[in-house]
Amino acid sequence: MNFDYSEEQVMLRDSVQRFVQSQYEFETRRSIAESETAMSAENWAQFAELGWLSIPFDEQYGGFGGDIQDIAAVMEEMGKGLVIEPFFANVILFGGLLQNSGNDALKEKYIPQIIDGSLQGAYAFVERQSRYQSADVLTSANKQGDNYVLNGTKTVVFNGANADVAVVSARTSGGQSDEDGISLLLVDLSSDGVSRQNYRLMDGQLVANIEFKDVSVSADNLLGAEGQGYVLMKAAELQGSVALAAEALGIAGKLNELTLDYTKTREQFGTTISTFQVLQHRMVDTFMEYELLKSMLFRALCSWADGDDEFELDVRALKAKLARSGKLIGDEAIQIHGGMGMTDEMSVGHYVKRLMTINAIFGDGDYNQQQFVQLQDSAA
Repeated sequence: MNFDYSEEQVMLRDSVQRFVQSQYEFETRRSIAESETAMSAENWAQFAELGWLSIPFDEQYGGFGGDIQDIAAVMEEMGKGLVIEPFFANVILFGGLLQNSGNDALKEKYIPQIIDGSLQGAYAFVERQSRYQSADVLTSANKQGDNYVLNGTKTVVFNGANADVAVVSARTSGGQSDEDGISLLLVDLSSDGVSRQNYRLMDGQLVANIEFKDVSVSADNLLGAEGQGYVLMKAAELQGSVALAAEALGIAGKLNELTLDYTKTREQFGTTISTFQVLQHRMVDTFMEYELLKSMLFRALCSWADGDDEFELDVRALKAKLARSGKLIGDEAIQIHGGMGMTDEMSVGHYVKRLMTINAIFGDGDYNQQQFVQLQDSAA
């Protein structure tokens, strides 16, 4: 099987690579993360100009017409640069839900705005009690005439602090953890009854808890059929997990590169520490973990491209592997750098924090391993 990128994917990858190398040094990224919005409006406008924001959208809306393989090529390079702008939250999650929704009116209205960079969106699906079970939904949407009345609270909403609109999961029927009965509504976050509490995660991202109190939402803003939103949510979770794994792969490769370079310059006992056999073995271990993670990512991408029934199984395995490989690579990078690896002034710790955050999105390693086992048992 050919694992080489297509000509278009190479162009996308090289475009992000050039931007990161020339305009996104670590200190620049740090200053952006510490800013009020934790993103650069200038960078976002440049992303739109370069066409990155159009990648997953259909050509009829002005999009590139790409897929998860194109997204993976971009996300890997963004991982290498620790790009903090909300490409994942706005384009992949929010935009992906719109793209797959079947609501043509919403797509025609909002997708061009995502592509030109004028709209910030979010996907609000996590609740305090839900942990990793996205079907555990207490937020309610009760039908009243031509509108829904939304009540509930969503937590850790990525890009929620800057978003103009959000896709919100809400229960229109069924029990608390039923997959059936969940509906997805696009909500204007400037509506009466919407309040936000913004805060930063350890990787520097600005997220929000968003509360909805008797918020009126038009039934025209329903994504998909009423009560059938979980199908869209599941697709967003699986494809989002692959995109995050590609970002993590870029981070892992960068950590290995930074650590190897450090061993070639740090001297101890009159020689560089790269000559110490025990450190050579540890660097080989981290390189092998990186290659294994890459192989798992390629397996998931091939499974998706082939329409394989085992795509979810491959994604669960990928996430479980990511948790273990990411921890080993991150731990070794910090330990080999010594005390310097723990300082805020060095990039190593920031890469590791981002890896830890990625591990927690859509379920950590233990959760995804459990899901993997359950899927195997159900198929047996």
